[in-house]
Amino acid sequence: MKDKSNTNIENQETLLQFPCEFPIKVMGKNHATFASDMCELIQTFVDQELDTSNISSRPSRSGKYSALTITITAKSKNQLDKIYQALYAHEDVHMTL
Repeated sequence: MKDKSNTNIENQETLLQFPCEFPIKVMGKNHATFASDMCELIQTFVDQELDTSNISSRPSRSGKYSALTITITAKSKNQLDKIYQALYAHEDVHMTL
């Protein structure tokens, strides 16, 4: 019997088939450079220029927060994991989906 407690996250199967279009949702502090900061961060993990038509932004009701959806062409689960780790570590990010 295999011990599942030692399963490495990178070895887990995914239902995604790569490459694929993948929307990254980021919520954080709404300020003048939030969207450009997040795009710049994500850009470091993708090999092609982000298409501005694949980026949408919506402020919260109070205007204190902003929700971004940035759709990329994901090449692998590892790439997505690295993007989410970098977003999670960013001080302006409150949540990712």
